[in-house]
Amino acid sequence: MTEGKSDGQQRIMDDRAKVIGASDNTAVGLGGCGSVLTMFSWVLIALTFPLSLCVCLKVVQEYERAVIFRLGRLFSGGAKGPGIFFVLPCIDTYTKVDLRTVTFDVPPQEVLTKDSVTVSVDAVVYYRVSNATVSVANVENAHHSTRLLAQTTLRNVLGTKNLSEILSERESISASMQEALDVATESWGIMVERVEIKDVRLPVQLQRAMAAEAEAAREARAKVIAAEGEQKSARALKEASDIINESSCALQLRYLQTLNSISAEKNSTIIFPIPIEFLTHFSRK
Repeated sequence: MTEGKSDGQQRIMDDRAKVIGASDNTAVGLGGCGSVLTMFSWVLIALTFPLSLCVCLKVVQEYERAVIFRLGRLFSGGAKGPGIFFVLPCIDTYTKVDLRTVTFDVPPQEVLTKDSVTVSVDAVVYYRVSNATVSVANVENAHHSTRLLAQTTLRNVLGTKNLSEILSERESISASMQEALDVATESWGIMVERVEIKDVRLPVQLQRAMAAEAEAAREARAKVIAAEGEQKSARALKEASDIINESSCALQLRYLQTLNSISAEKNSTIIFPIPIEFLTHFSRK
């Protein structure tokens, strides 16, 4: 129990050390005026009891934390919640912080890639508040700052990539963006959980040029495949002619096979080839 309590106190001290200006105010208390105001607040609570409980008792949800400031100074107990916590009227102010994961769309950014191509890229970022005290004390609006930083980080990261790398290496780009955002927002109490590239839109002229290039490449491959087919068919015909030339009966068998194929198709006309030597014999007479 003592060990858990000491761990909690150490965590609160670490959180307070991350707050900007905390080292200057650590040794300074509320002062005489602050003590008088605190005592007056307790007297006011006692005089208006139990109606004062409606003002002093506050509730935060399981996913929320309350950061309390007493007379403008960060309360030493750290963020309160979840559940019921107590505030002094007139001298205590508090801010609720939502710890749930927040999702926002990065607006489309016009990015000039490394190979001088202008593309429009948008993304989605998932983040949450990891330290409620720091997110309130160190930055005016942690959510707005994170969104602006996400936009600039998207442009900076994509500006170092070629168009082909942007289209084919989305996972690595998302990982590098997440790492850069997480490091930059750590001092704001924000943890970036995930970054995803949603869409990469190319200019219309570039799309047409890429489509023409792809079509030309397909036509070139088709011509090469057709030429290879002609080469293989010519080689096969040459081998077949050599085999037929070796046997005098092979040509006759091929002729009969052709007639069989023609008759099977129920054609009304059948062409019989006549050897040229036969016509030469009659011409001589």
